[in-house]
Amino acid sequence: MQEFRKFEDCVTERPKPKGIDVLCGLKHFAIITYAVPADRFSGVFPDRFQLDTIQVDGQTLGLISVVPFVDVDFTSAVLPFPKFTMGQTNYRIYIIDKKTGERCVWFLGTTLDSWTLLVPRYLWNLPWHAGKVRFDCRLNKCTGLYEKYEMTTESEWAEAAVELSQSEEDTFDFPGFPDSESALVYLTHPLAGFYYRRDGKLGTYRVWHKELQVKPATLKSAKFRLLSNLGIVSESEQRTPYSVLIEPLNEFTIYLPPTVLG
Repeated sequence: MQEFRKFEDCVTERPKPKGIDVLCGLKHFAIITYAVPADRFSGVFPDRFQLDTIQVDGQTLGLISVVPFVDVDFTSAVLPFPKFTMGQTNYRIYIIDKKTGERCVWFLGTTLDSWTLLVPRYLWNLPWHAGKVRFDCRLNKCTGLYEKYEMTTESEWAEAAVELSQSEEDTFDFPGFPDSESALVYLTHPLAGFYYRRDGKLGTYRVWHKELQVKPATLKSAKFRLLSNLGIVSESEQRTPYSVLIEPLNEFTIYLPPTVLG
């Protein structure tokens, strides 16, 4: 069983942005999570990290999330700067940094629908890839729930398609956690990410955000080619996620540039 966690213990004041730090709104933000046997993550990340597992029905499982959203008003957090809008889909595994004890994510990479991909991919060597990301969503402003949520990504690296639905009957259900708040802290509040840069070096980034106001949702269909290609989540398993969470709009601060750890 995972430990009890409270948002009041981990939500902090925002570190003051400086330099080239970025402020952006994340629209149609969803976290689609799968729980699969821990041995499927073998060799994915270096020994500095360990998989942050849960126990469900006697099985040790690791969690991996697909996170689609639209960057809106993506701009400098410090200086007057043009604002950009672009579709994005992130792929991340929940891990623990054994060096610091911090719970964080291993970032497999992202698809981005924008010419600005050139900066993270080539200047900082991030594992970012080109993709045409399309959202077709309809939000009921009275209920705050989605009447329609569809995302598709055309990409050589990570072709994807997902359809979600929401209703008043959707409820939180997080096996392996002592309560819903503990699970939501785990799933929505990792502020550090690590990854292999495109040159093979280890990199890291940090973000900041308030407590996310996500609501549960139901998956109607999904096809995430990257997850099946890596052998982590099969196509059939992608139909039965561990959890699905949505928030129509939130705000992130991204601290740049990313750090190279060697």
